[in-house]
Amino acid sequence: MVTVVDALSLTFILLVHTAITATMTRFFRVRLSTRWGGFLYAVLLCPVVLVGTTLLFSGIFGLGPDLGSAAAVVGLVIALPLATGITFDYFWMPAPEDVDLPEKWEDDRPNRYERRPGRDDR
Repeated sequence: MVTVVDALSLTFILLVHTAITATMTRFFRVRLSTRWGGFLYAVLLCPVVLVGTTLLFSGIFGLGPDLGSAAAVVGLVIALPLATGITFDYFWMPAPEDVDLPEKWEDDRPNRYERRPGRDDR
């Protein structure tokens, strides 16, 4: 029987994995200029990271219930967040080329390497 703590920890793992996948997918879409490159990198590299975080969360931290088989872990903890994160980035977020960015970052704070008026020369 699954306890409330097991259900909450599994939900936490699923949310973290979905966020990791969506962030990595967005990074690949922004950095790569090819049409399929971002998707292929997301499909090939995100599962590697998700396996590592699954081992970290369930092994070292002891989070999540016993799902019974390796196929259930791969399907629920890796494949489901992978599909959800990629879908979130591709269908809900605007395309990287549709986002308008300023030409120059306007910042009124002085650079820490610039000379500031009123400081002594040492």
